[in-house]
Amino acid sequence: MDRQTDSWSLLVGGCLFFPGLFFFFKRTLKQLGCNHGDATTASARAVSAVQAIMASSAGVIIVTSCEDVMRDRHWLSESYVVFATPYFVFDIYTMFLCYRHRLQVKGHEGGGGVGGYLRRELLLVLHHLFMVLACCPASLFCRQGRGDFFQGLLFLAELSTPFVCLGKVLIQFQQQKTLLHKLNGALMILVFFCCRVLLFPYMYLTYSRYLRVPLLRVPLEVPWPCNLGAGLLMGLQVHWFLLICRGALRLLLRPATA
Repeated sequence: MDRQTDSWSLLVGGCLFFPGLFFFFKRTLKQLGCNHGDATTASARAVSAVQAIMASSAGVIIVTSCEDVMRDRHWLSESYVVFATPYFVFDIYTMFLCYRHRLQVKGHEGGGGVGGYLRRELLLVLHHLFMVLACCPASLFCRQGRGDFFQGLLFLAELSTPFVCLGKVLIQFQQQKTLLHKLNGALMILVFFCCRVLLFPYMYLTYSRYLRVPLLRVPLEVPWPCNLGAGLLMGLQVHWFLLICRGALRLLLRPATA
């Protein structure tokens, strides 16, 4: 009963925290002189960055606390999943606000509907829905108290998000030719590759060492839903990494402004 109460408290806390943080950032930016659209977009990026810092901090704590990668437990592995789940739902909404603002800036107000948004951001929306409908229930109900270390590694994937958000904010305020944007782009590529693309091979390598079996045998030793989920998530990360490389390298080749 206490555990259920704590879970509901964390869920309600997440439902209040992330929207509240968004409106706080938005109000502050408008007071500093930003227009409604820019304040909305920058606030959405700021909330994403804060969530990423919280998730990666939880990941560091969990990973460094678990010596046995399967049996050691840490309360953050489940608590933060419950707390952060509302963020992914709310972020779908704030991404729609960002999409609509971009269209308004370009003078295409008529295409700012939900259909156009889903066509534009389909992969991100599917990713967020997958996190809420599949990853969250699997983390809470299917692990049977095992594998907190790997849960912490998944949290560490969020380390790249602050760099992604900063890059988008710099572009939003037309700072894409600055040295800061170039340096951020380089760090974003490095961190994204290490924390998102290499993450899944590292998890399989770690588990192979735990079982003392060859790496190629690991997919046969884990439940098929784990292999399916890892494959889907890694495919998305590789796709986004290639897009980031193409955009960042193009910007890195441009001269910095004085």
